[in-house]
Order: sequence, then C-alpha cells, then structure tokens
Amino acid sequence: MKTSAFYMALILTVIIMSCNEENTGLQAEVYETSASGNKLTKLENFSASNENDLVQIKLFPEKERQTITGFGGSFTESSAYLLNKLSKNNREKILEAYFGEDGAKYSLTRTHISSCDFSLNNYTYAPVAGDIKMEHFSIEEDKDDIIPMIKDAMAISIEGFHIISSPWTAPPWMKDNKAYVGGKLLPEYYDAFALFFSKYLEAYKAEGIDVWGVTPVNEPHGNGNNWESMHFSPEEMTDFVQNHLGPKLEAEGKGDIKILGYDQNRAGIQEWVDVMFKDEASSKYYAGTAIHWYESTFDYFPEALQYGHNKAPDKYLIQTEACVDSEIPKWQDDAWYWKKEATDWGWDWAPEDQRHLHPKYVPVYRYARDIIGCLNNWVDGWVDWNMVLDRQGGPNWFENWCVAPVIVDPDNDEVYFTPIYFTLSHFSRYIRPEAKIIELENSDESLMATAAKNPDGSIAVVVFNQDKEKKQFSLTLGEHSIVVTISPQAIQTIIIPA
Repeated sequence: MKTSAFYMALILTVIIMSCNEENTGLQAEVYETSASGNKLTKLENFSASNENDLVQIKLFPEKERQTITGFGGSFTESSAYLLNKLSKNNREKILEAYFGEDGAKYSLTRTHISSCDFSLNNYTYAPVAGDIKMEHFSIEEDKDDIIPMIKDAMAISIEGFHIISSPWTAPPWMKDNKAYVGGKLLPEYYDAFALFFSKYLEAYKAEGIDVWGVTPVNEPHGNGNNWESMHFSPEEMTDFVQNHLGPKLEAEGKGDIKILGYDQNRAGIQEWVDVMFKDEASSKYYAGTAIHWYESTFDYFPEALQYGHNKAPDKYLIQTEACVDSEIPKWQDDAWYWKKEATDWGWDWAPEDQRHLHPKYVPVYRYARDIIGCLNNWVDGWVDWNMVLDRQGGPNWFENWCVAPVIVDPDNDEVYFTPIYFTLSHFSRYIRPEAKIIELENSDESLMATAAKNPDGSIAVVVFNQDKEKKQFSLTLGEHSIVVTISPQAIQTIIIPA
C-alpha cells in the first residue's frame, strides 16, 4: 500500500508540474526605458517577486486589427542643417541611431515642401509670380541640407522607409494675401498648385528619392497665422484633391502617391472626414487621413480616432506630427523628461473653454500614452516632428522653439539622446511595417498596453507604467504565460518570438 501511495503521489506531482509548464514558460525578451536610468535596456532578470494580485494582460493574436504603416520622425531643414555642422562621426552616429539596424529603425518619415517654421528662412520652389507652368520651379534650396540627409538615411536603412511630404503653404503669389503666412489658395491657381506637387515629386525622384505620400497642406486651420500657413476648408481641400491634384497625379502616372487629407489636430477630424469621405467621388483620390496631437497634453481623443476609422475603414489613419512644443530643450537632464513640468502652446494661448486640455505634463508620458492610445484606436502610422534640434530648440526663423528626441550642441560637437528618443524606439524598432495590431485584455487601466504581430510571426507588446511604484503583471498567450516586473515610471517592450 505504501508503494502504491508513493507512485500515486509521484504521478500526481508529474501531472501538476506538467500543468504548470503548460501555463507558464512563455519565452520572451524584455527591454525597458525608465526614470531610474534604463535606456532600451535588455533586462536579464524581470520576474515578479510577488505573484499575488498580478495585473493580467492576455493576448489574442487571432483577433487582428489595423496594419502598421510605420513609425518615425521628420526631415526638416533645421535638423539637416545641424547635422551638417557636426563632425562626420556625430552626424553618422545620429543617422545610425535613427535608421540603422541597431537603432530606432525608422520606417515612416515626413518632410516639408518649400519652407516651414523649422527652416532657416522663407522660400518656395516656385518664386516667380504668374509662373503657372512651373518653368522656374527648382528644389535647389534643399540640395545643401535636406536632400543629403534623406540620402544618407536611405543608405543606412536596410528595409527602407516611406516619406510623406507636406507644404506649409502654396507659393505666396497663388494666395489671396500674397504672403507666406495665412491666406487662401485662389481657385484660379488650383491647377498650378497641382502641377507644383507634380514637379516636386519629379524633382525628388531625379535625386533618387521616391516620395510615398503627400498632404495638400499642413494645418489647414492656419496655425494662428504665426508662420508659413494656408487656410483650406474641408470642402475646398476636397475640391482641390478631387478635381485637381488627384486627376493630375493620375494622368501623369503618379497615381500610386498616397494623398492624405486634413493634417491637423485629431479633435477636429469628424468635420473633415464627413466631407472627404462623403461619397465615392469625394473619396476616390484620398488614401487616408493625417492628424496631429496638439489639441491636448493628455487626451489622445479615442472617440475621434474611432470616428475617423469608421468613416473610412479601408483608408490610412496616420499621425503625421507631434513634439514637445513651446519649450527650450533641457540639456543632458534626463530627469526633466520624466517630470510633470513641460507646458505647451495651449498653456498660454488656449481659449478659456479649452484650457483644461493643456495642463503641465511629463514629456515621456505624453509620447508613450499617445502612441499606445493611437495604436489601440486604429492609427496605423505615427510620425514625430524634428529629428534633431539645438540647445535653443531651433534653428527656427519664427523662434517657435521646440524639443526633439536628439539635441545637439554644434559649437562643441556634442550630442544628447533624450529619453524621448528611447521612448519612440520602443515602438519603431520592434513594431515593423505590415505588423498587425492585435487585441488584448488588460485588467489595469493605469498600466497602458498595446500589442502587434510582426510579419516574422513575433509579437511585440509595449507596456507603460506611469505610476511611481513598480508593477507586476502576467502576460498570457494561449496556454502559456510569463510574469514580468516593470519599474516605476517605465516603458517596456516585450518580444515573444515566433
């Protein structure tokens, strides 16, 4: 009887161990960026010390959502100019950090057509008034800085990246106020402005640069008429795209260029998509919608994003611009980027009924919260603004200072990778183009999470802990799970191999 009891106990132990193995043993790599000093650091020991009351995150890879277009930042004249002022080693270090296999691996980028606030001065590719045939069109201004930066990035990037190009304004002579700032495009120049786009695409292609997409104008509400801008109503932009830009590009064999409408703050998306995607005719040439984040320092507007997706579920929904604006960068001060001290344009300029949307905020939190919120609400691409700025937050002809993920001191040839750079890399490096966002269940709303299944079959889970205490969670995929500890004030990317 004792022998029988021993074998029964042994069998029961084996069964229990087998069950435990079946419900654990999920293989994963964990990378963390934290206020305590981790910078995309691979964690060798991330197991939880207390497995009671774990947050539960369950993955459902069979429930796929949007397909990812990419993540990245913007080629501006300011950034390109600064790179040219650095030593060759530091220039290459920054470009490798953004586009190299060991860096952020940016896959979706943006640049400006003619000048913007982050240019050294005002300029247009079509400076001659009345030149409706674009006989004097020239991108010569870009050949010193922007084009070399793009080409060098292309040479570094193994998988390549898409470029979205946006004008901040039409040539001033096409507008009712004849100025770079403000005003409207005169209807008699709609065809000339469409030709302007075509000439730009051809000129860049001649330089070996294929542009993936365009927006008709940056911020059609006019950004307060502070720097280069041009007003479009939803009806005016749709008229321009439907009857001028779209047909022009199609007739010239450029119909594969993606036209993204709107290109301003997401809270206003409903008014625009209702017009853009009103019917088949209005929708025909729009490939999707471009949005910005400046409406709030904390709200990512999930209802607006869902509305935009539902209005055109087969179209792109891409975040094309975001930055810590109205701030001079803090130099080599990581702690500032983890503190609730940043203010934005709305801190000073917002009308009273919108002031509640612009409290002080933590820069890293704003990025992590916004990207996760966007991915969980149908956004398929997310693009930051300037890749590189100086210690003043420029150069910027309007003195509209902002922060970039990488700050440089060209006089002393020094480079500072801010925590924002590492935060962005958690997404851009590990969630690749053509990945599918997958559904998940999360038992703790304050521990934000999103997940994507990559083309190679691996799954990337990004988790963000905004609390000042560590958290422990169980990550479950099917019958397998893993228990993870995330540091206080930290963002993690967990890679589950195929």
